[in-house]
Amino acid sequence: MERFPEFVANHLFLFSLLIAILTLLMWNLFGDILSGIKLVIPDEVTRLINREDAKVIDLRSQSEFEKGHIIDAINISVDQLGNQLDKLKPYKDKGIIFCCTNGSVSSREARKLMNEGYEKVYCLKGGLLAWENASLPLTKGLK
Repeated sequence: MERFPEFVANHLFLFSLLIAILTLLMWNLFGDILSGIKLVIPDEVTRLINREDAKVIDLRSQSEFEKGHIIDAINISVDQLGNQLDKLKPYKDKGIIFCCTNGSVSSREARKLMNEGYEKVYCLKGGLLAWENASLPLTKGLK
């Protein structure tokens, strides 16, 4: 421990990389929590749908949506979300659950929706991959 400052001085580039990687890791793990986004696991999503009448918004493309989606989900692709916010207004008080393939897109879009004044915004943690891994049903085709 006495030679730690010497080690840092001799390997400043590597030590800087270590700090950067640790910072990015912390942001990856806790960034959504710090931004106020509520990540929910598949079991919690079913509870929100059944008890609070929350609506699932699938942010994937229409072709991906047709291959399999959560029952009664609405498909609004990420490109169209900004133009179709009026479709979400009826669910503002009930809750909106965003889902995508793996959860990364839905977190970003949930932040945008929260900036628009929506409070009950949730993201399916792990996306539809987590939903499928929990052996929960998907339906195919358009709705």
